[in-house]
Amino acid sequence: MNGPSLSAVIIGRYARSMPIARFIAVVTDCLDPAGLARFWQELLGGTIATNTESPEWVALENVPGVGFLAFQRVPERKEVKNRLHIDVEVTDIVSGVAAAKALGAVAIGEVVEDSISRFQVMHDPEGNEFCFVLSSG
Repeated sequence: MNGPSLSAVIIGRYARSMPIARFIAVVTDCLDPAGLARFWQELLGGTIATNTESPEWVALENVPGVGFLAFQRVPERKEVKNRLHIDVEVTDIVSGVAAAKALGAVAIGEVVEDSISRFQVMHDPEGNEFCFVLSSG
């Protein structure tokens, strides 16, 4: 018999069609896990998972659209641009920016409009990038 067996072909096809892992959370390194958790809770909703509350780690559960959003203490400050950021949809960019600023966020530059959407780049209180996105459609 030449080539792989029928069972190897079937198993290989099945393995490629199944994901390797399951997404469970977004975790942000930060200096103040409790403070950053409160910011994101006000922004997105969710509840603090009481079994995670510690000086080193705080997680929000039941965050709409995400599930878990967690914050882990690290000793160093953020120094460069994130390679990954969070996009969140708003119905009004101006009021979203004003509300986020009241919580400690900072708007970066002006509102950008492209062929897909309008968005505003923001920094959370520890400088992590996120965008308020207003869909064109």
